[in-house]
Amino acid sequence: MDFPELAARTRRFSHGAPRAVSVADDGSRVIFLRSGGPGDPAEALWSLEVTTGEERLIADPAVLLGADADPGALAPGERALRERMRLSAAGIGSYALDAAGRVAVFPLAGRLFRADLVHGDVVEVTTVGPVVDPRPDPTGQRLAYVTDAAEGVHRGELRVVEGDGTDTLLAGEDAGVTWGLAEHVAAEEFDRFRGYWWAPDGRMVLAARVDESRVPRWHLHDPADPASPPTTVAYPQAGGPNAQVSLHLLDLDDGWVDVHWDRETYPYLASVDWADGGPLITVLRRSQQHGLVLAVDPRTGETQVHAELADPRWVEPIPGTPAHLPDGRVLVGGELAHDGYDARCLFADGTLLTPPSLYVRRVVGRLPSGGGPADLLVEASEGEPSQRHLYRVRTAIGGGVDARRMSGTPGWHTAAVGGDVLVVGTASLDAPGTRWSVWRGDREVAQLRSLAATPPYAPRPMMVRVTDRRLPTAVLYPTDHVKGTRLPVLLNVYGGPGHQEVVAARAAWLERQWWADSGFAVVTIDNRGTPGVAPSFEKAIHRRVADVVLADQVDALTALAGKHPDLDLDRVAIRGWSFGGWLAGLAVLRHPELFKCGIAGAPVTDWALYDTAYSERYLGLPDDGIDVYGHHSLVELAAEPVVDPEQARPLLLVHGLVDDNVVAAHTLRLSAALLATGRPHAVLPLTGATHMAAGGTTERLLRLELDFLRRNL
Repeated sequence: MDFPELAARTRRFSHGAPRAVSVADDGSRVIFLRSGGPGDPAEALWSLEVTTGEERLIADPAVLLGADADPGALAPGERALRERMRLSAAGIGSYALDAAGRVAVFPLAGRLFRADLVHGDVVEVTTVGPVVDPRPDPTGQRLAYVTDAAEGVHRGELRVVEGDGTDTLLAGEDAGVTWGLAEHVAAEEFDRFRGYWWAPDGRMVLAARVDESRVPRWHLHDPADPASPPTTVAYPQAGGPNAQVSLHLLDLDDGWVDVHWDRETYPYLASVDWADGGPLITVLRRSQQHGLVLAVDPRTGETQVHAELADPRWVEPIPGTPAHLPDGRVLVGGELAHDGYDARCLFADGTLLTPPSLYVRRVVGRLPSGGGPADLLVEASEGEPSQRHLYRVRTAIGGGVDARRMSGTPGWHTAAVGGDVLVVGTASLDAPGTRWSVWRGDREVAQLRSLAATPPYAPRPMMVRVTDRRLPTAVLYPTDHVKGTRLPVLLNVYGGPGHQEVVAARAAWLERQWWADSGFAVVTIDNRGTPGVAPSFEKAIHRRVADVVLADQVDALTALAGKHPDLDLDRVAIRGWSFGGWLAGLAVLRHPELFKCGIAGAPVTDWALYDTAYSERYLGLPDDGIDVYGHHSLVELAAEPVVDPEQARPLLLVHGLVDDNVVAAHTLRLSAALLATGRPHAVLPLTGATHMAAGGTTERLLRLELDFLRRNL
């Protein structure tokens, strides 16, 4: 079996690998998802008892649904949520725990299940209709869920099920209003995937009310299925109206308190945390250049400003913040950009907790510190953006800043923590997949078994930072490459904010090694605008994304050719997906003298046709700079007359027809502009495919893409 087919069948070698790892608060057990092996796409719920090191299967989708059921069947709301989370697994996609880690609840095919993690019992909970995002209260006595649309049931009703099975409506409306769900931009652009939060005592719920009545309706239809009606979505197009979001405190005895803040000035609800004390929320202006961290009084709904977030480009909150520390101080993520500093740091009530040398990526949780205030467990990078490590950060008042690295080996590390138990996931260039190890104190007590297939490659990308901007780059050669043999170059890109490609993890290079073994020198570059280096590096793209990103790619490629004489810059192709698809199209249209052909998958061809939060964060409001949007539009670029037909380079455009993020209109409009000016291109529509193009689609595209590149290089 060749690589594309093997990757398709194993979901890029992730079937059978542990995922969604969490730890009970007392450290007694580790909970995770894992399918039955390389050929099993349906993930089941597992636990590992820390004292014995034994794994136990808690919930198997095949048992719960029946052997004849489709484990990939999803209710529409669950499908939409998984699309926002970029989750393509079948079976149990996610779960939620009570505070003690004794109860887990999860949706499966629209049905609701409750698992007793201590005894291993799983029961189905009767509901009024299909469920989305069920969550137990912190005490484990009751649970809440949001309804999906069904006959006789409105989408977006927030309901509570008591221990005796009584199902009560907590909040719900019709006419375009939902309760307890995240709106499109919250999930897609702020990584806030939920819309309600239990109080620590389980007697109250903080719920988001989302009114999408003013948001334009877009109608998505797959022409391959003409018998089905179009799907209608509320899509907040750049420059247009957003959903109106408010917060409300709902107690279980029919009490109701509105949360008060200036929603006209700060319309975006970026994050909510309610773990200790009262709720903490982060709200942003529409420009995202200013935000507030607010403490909410759960009795009155009044808010108090704990911190201001400000940046003339845009504010970038740190995941895991804000949060209360045990001593009552509020933890906030921010940037240090004065006195020569250029850092992404943590602060507690304004006091710096992390050294300026650390680029903080995420706050994982708390670590016991042996009698004093709990320390923080943080994921961060220090000097080398291709690696992510774990750090213990001291929170005690006095004694200065103290952050100690805990992960020793080079690679990309992540973690989960509960009590005195730490679970570390390590990915590296030296081994396949992610190795999950369970630690109690300084002793490794267990590992989570991986049943995933072993990939056929062990890539060794040659990583180096180039140009005066020190851009992270990597080059991959064919396995049997003979030095001195000139090779065509494939520039494999993403290049967009929030995501790195040059990382010290083998999984990132498997497909690229297949491309290399197909006869290319594969080059990958993280331009300015990508995370991991410094805030100034990340935010240099503000309102000039196209110029900065493309200049970095071209300059880095030229610099690499000076270090790697086997790179033949007379034969350069470029390919990418989503932002990378836009970048591939931009490169071919702006620099046809360098890029001989390109593959643009699901490209954003007109940023005015993309969502509000993303487009406006980086380009500003369309009304404030329509020329900026025109400068970044592939459609306008393609419409320019062709001066030299020899410089009209071929493009392959690929797009899923039911993509609700970057809708297929992007590619269709670009194709029309290319056709009008006589530019060579082909369009490959993917029937039934979303933005993820999951189910093996992207992997099976590889052979077609290879044929296109070979014909045009």
